[in-house]
Amino acid sequence: MSKEELVILDCWVSPFCMRVKIALREKGLEYEARAEDLFGGKSELLLTSNPIYKKVPVLLHNAKPLCESTIIVNYIDETWPSPPLLPPCSYGRAQERFWADFIDKKVFDAVGNIWRSKGEVPLEAKREFIEILKQLEEGLGDKDFFGGDKFGFVDIIAIPLTSWFYGIEKLGKFKVEDECPKFSAWMKRCLQRESVAKVLPDSEKVYEFIIMFRKMQGIK
Repeated sequence: MSKEELVILDCWVSPFCMRVKIALREKGLEYEARAEDLFGGKSELLLTSNPIYKKVPVLLHNAKPLCESTIIVNYIDETWPSPPLLPPCSYGRAQERFWADFIDKKVFDAVGNIWRSKGEVPLEAKREFIEILKQLEEGLGDKDFFGGDKFGFVDIIAIPLTSWFYGIEKLGKFKVEDECPKFSAWMKRCLQRESVAKVLPDSEKVYEFIIMFRKMQGIK
């Protein structure tokens, strides 16, 4: 039972919010997830807690706000060091932070290039996405997880983004498993973890959200 007050300003379909929830579960910490209505009107608490970006997630630790998911996951690992999410050596930590930075800069935008496409998804958008996953496969190598044989920091940063993959596969008419079998096998291993399985939403519901969001933005 956690004695800390941990509140997440949350959106169920946001992979960035999922990161924070998985990290807290990996640490065995209890938290309250408060759903934000990002379309109907953001709460005053969100606007005051994250006045720069006005985005979720925000982690309130004993009422002190923390913003940006990768920064929050780092904070969680430093504040509750056991079990560790990052390796003990500085070189290993730097390597994992490199891949986390790569994922932050590349993957979500590549996913967006597919679901935001009007009409048929351009072949170039699919190629770019698959190339990024192949680069991640190189980083994974023959390991079970990015950090080795244990689920850790990079896995937490990456796995929530895969909750949108089913939706873009349907829109783009391709399969990640066919193009990147090693990455697909890593996804399945991650989903066997309780922390991941309990946080990632149903892929069909995410797909329905994508379709609704496309309509809201006038994409046909």
